[in-house]
Amino acid sequence: MSGKAPDMRVNVAGVELRSPVIAASGTFGYGVEFEDIVSIDRIGGFVTKGLSREPMAGNPTPRIIETAAGMINAIGLQNMGVGPFVREKLPKLAQMKGAVVIANVFGFTIEDCLEVIRVLNESPGIAMYELNASCPNTSHGGMVFGTDPSLLYELVSRTKGASQRPLMVKLSPNVTNIGLMARVASDAGADTVSLVNTFVSLAIDVETRRPRIANVTGGLSGPAIKPIAVRMVHEVSKAVRIPVVGMGGIVNAEDAVEFMMAGATAVQVGTASYADPRAVENIANGLQRWCAKHDVAQVSSLTGSALL
Repeated sequence: MSGKAPDMRVNVAGVELRSPVIAASGTFGYGVEFEDIVSIDRIGGFVTKGLSREPMAGNPTPRIIETAAGMINAIGLQNMGVGPFVREKLPKLAQMKGAVVIANVFGFTIEDCLEVIRVLNESPGIAMYELNASCPNTSHGGMVFGTDPSLLYELVSRTKGASQRPLMVKLSPNVTNIGLMARVASDAGADTVSLVNTFVSLAIDVETRRPRIANVTGGLSGPAIKPIAVRMVHEVSKAVRIPVVGMGGIVNAEDAVEFMMAGATAVQVGTASYADPRAVENIANGLQRWCAKHDVAQVSSLTGSALL
């Protein structure tokens, strides 16, 4: 073990992060909720809840259940809307030391997404946009875009044209060829892609014979999906030249290393934050210790280093 601390910085589409570990959308609120829990300056950044043109109440309850190795959720992108976010949350985020804010953008239509982007373009303090083209828990938008190559291309190209910041596109795993969808996003102008979002799933209460989620289906996340997510990250890293941000079941530093070795430049931590609100910071600190222990001078050197 060398005495010099490892360099934990990574660059994602021109945005420098002090750590490759990012808090995922939908699991970290709007960021301000975690200010007294997580040392924001110890993590790479965080992605806000999905922001829509108008406030959304989300799906009826029950909309989240625990599974054997993770959870199923069908929150339905409940959020306060982009306008209230800019007025009420963004000023507080600007006061948080070292906060790298990635705004997650969602819409039922392309015009919805464009309007959200236009509002955010006029607001300081945001480093990047993450375009949600993959949520499985809405009847319009989301996964509808992410599973159709032509719709995805139109969504990304028009959104990128309107954006004044780097654009990350969050891909759906509910496709037969994830590499193809990543290439479509890249060809349309995406600066980076993130994957995977949750897998469409169903749980049934055997006593009542009814779905355990009011929405009937929900998105499966957590450790159960990690091996599939790692495989998809590897496939996408070989299909595109833009940075890849990996996620899916990360609960410790070794999981983050695995994603990076598969081809990820950075990672997002989601479901783990439900079990441990400080999971993102703990994983970031653990990754630094892992690099020091294994004489990894620059964490960025892990990207794509698996002997595959």
